[in-house]
Amino acid sequence: MALLEFNDRGIYCPQADVYIDPWKPVKRALITHGHGDHARAGSDHYLCTRSAHPVIRHRLGPIQIETLDYGETRLINGVRFSFHPAGHIVGSAQIRIEFQGEIWVASGDYKLENDGLAEPFVPVPCHTFITECTFGLPRFKWQPQAEIFTDINAWWTQNRAAGKISILSGYALGKAQRLLHCLNPDIGPIFAQGAVENVNEVLRNQGIRLPKTTRLAQHTKTKQLAGGIIITPPSALGSPLIRRIAPASVGVASGWMAQSATLQAYKADRGFALSDHADWDGLNLAISATGAERVIATHGYTAQFSQWLREQGYDASAEKTLFEGEILETDLELE
Repeated sequence: MALLEFNDRGIYCPQADVYIDPWKPVKRALITHGHGDHARAGSDHYLCTRSAHPVIRHRLGPIQIETLDYGETRLINGVRFSFHPAGHIVGSAQIRIEFQGEIWVASGDYKLENDGLAEPFVPVPCHTFITECTFGLPRFKWQPQAEIFTDINAWWTQNRAAGKISILSGYALGKAQRLLHCLNPDIGPIFAQGAVENVNEVLRNQGIRLPKTTRLAQHTKTKQLAGGIIITPPSALGSPLIRRIAPASVGVASGWMAQSATLQAYKADRGFALSDHADWDGLNLAISATGAERVIATHGYTAQFSQWLREQGYDASAEKTLFEGEILETDLELE
């Protein structure tokens, strides 16, 4: 019997009778992070990292939830579980599973570049590594984030000089705060759409430092926005609240901006290829650092990436999850 297996509810550990990031309600769920394709409502009991707990409770409500610190272990029916930094968003974790000398790691979502907010990625040695491959094609290679942040602030400055309000899109949990962290507040006032500001408040309450933001509201006057920038989720770009703002320039921050067609789909003026997922090089570096002999690819270009890994000598395969394919980074509880 495999230590972990995939079924219609998620990634299952039969020995411990627990699921990792289940997409249907289960008795006991271990959660890698708070995004909606990983933390879903309805399970009886949840276990996550201490720093992921506030936003998971914010999103899922009055659930029964316990926490572990990074590196702390929990023994469940002889299986040893621990959480290790994934670098994806604040509180995100890879989950290490050990039983009778066999070690698996379920990565959740991860990135290797330290963004200054999320706990930096730490490779975890294992025999089998379950990896996401959202951007598992060679064409996805990110610029250093410092260069992208420079471009974002330059775009905002140019818009201000042209008398335009800047509207920058990034999903409400993770990307929005990463964008806020990079902005130069000397350029102008910073506003946050309601869903973004709600998450900001949760993170601030747990000690995460973010720049001052003003909640964008129906009563916010256009003159108050002059020279400013608004951080909003992608789904709100078409809302009456955002559409009434003029003159404006719209930017979208997403790894999918590496594909020109995505910018056209969003009807945006600028795209910034900034992702909270590992790019092609990052995926390969992370897998190599685990020392794993077996790799299971999920969530993304699974067929192509697992084929590449087999060509490199890995025992690699692909497994389907509920959220498959080229899922755009939106805030629709599927970040």
